[in-house]
Amino acid sequence: MDTEVLFLLIVPCAFLVFGLGWLAARIDIKHLLESARTLPRSYFRGLNYLLNEQPDQALDIFIEAVQTDPDALDLYFTLGALFRRRGESDRAIRVHESLLVRSDLSETDRARARYELGLDFLKAGMLDRAEQSFASLRDTPQENAALAALMDVYQIEKEWQKAIQIAQELEQKSGQDLRKKIAQYYCEIAERALALSQDEQAEAALLQAFTAERTHVRAAILAGDLSLSQGEVARALSYWLGIEKHSDLHLALVAQRVMKAYVTQHQAAEGLRLLHSWLQKSASLDVLEVVFEQTLQQQGPEAAHQLLLLELKRTPTLIGLDKLVQSRLNMSHGQVREELEIVKTLLYQYARRLSRYTCSHCGFKARQFYWQCPGCQHWNSYVPRRVEELEVMS
Repeated sequence: MDTEVLFLLIVPCAFLVFGLGWLAARIDIKHLLESARTLPRSYFRGLNYLLNEQPDQALDIFIEAVQTDPDALDLYFTLGALFRRRGESDRAIRVHESLLVRSDLSETDRARARYELGLDFLKAGMLDRAEQSFASLRDTPQENAALAALMDVYQIEKEWQKAIQIAQELEQKSGQDLRKKIAQYYCEIAERALALSQDEQAEAALLQAFTAERTHVRAAILAGDLSLSQGEVARALSYWLGIEKHSDLHLALVAQRVMKAYVTQHQAAEGLRLLHSWLQKSASLDVLEVVFEQTLQQQGPEAAHQLLLLELKRTPTLIGLDKLVQSRLNMSHGQVREELEIVKTLLYQYARRLSRYTCSHCGFKARQFYWQCPGCQHWNSYVPRRVEELEVMS
């Protein structure tokens, strides 16, 4: 096509697109200004305080605004949320209960107020009342949010079967994929049954966990524990060794179990070779701990010390250095031993701070590995690596 003709076609189209965009922007701005005029000025003052992370000042403004304009629903909802955020659950409850007694409230706003009230009860630890509030919101615009909150209530109460039912209902109604969480709920049931030596209940729960997620690592660990308690060592090993196909990281959680199983079968040397291969594939302080102890037992202190030395060169960590000093301490005497004990004491104080697991969601640190964070209650937020390991890996 001739260049001039193409130019004549493009330029008018460009101006047309620009003009339509300008007109749309003008209409949106006009609508925004009209909406803004209906809100009290105090609303924007309070919003400004919130944006500047000054919730106390914002709270004072919103309290004043509600007193001068009792019909402003959004102000009530904002005020209640601020009270709840500050931990003043009783005041938040009063705000949302005052909305529910209003006769002029639409069904949508009434459902919203009931949901907010449920959150107030949940924050206050009034779980029965929170459950009632959320359960009453079926077939309302807040249904999915209420079901998710109801699931949280049952988690706190450790009512795992109820949590499963709500999760399955929420999956159907919202389309969310909650299989990992459902599998964790079944694992909680299985773990409780294992602690009570209720093997049949544990096995049934684990079967459901695998149905929810076929490659669920925690379910595989617990299935191995169940098999080992029943004397089926080979079957236990098959569960634990199968984890390697899906997650190298989680091998650290079964290293001690796997070594114990091999020792039970009088195959300690084979078990040591296997764990050593894991260590070569992916550095892990937990795997190193097991390999070190077994090397010490099977091959003596010098071989164990050389193992630590090589691993420390490959992955330098304070925790590894602490173990190396302890190894040398065990082989030392006299003044050298006294000096190493001083070094060991100083290293231990720093190394113990770095030997914790960290929640990737809220940063909560713990000495043991959790499937559900004790701080923020999120599932699967802990990586099976110590704080220092994660820093080295990054």
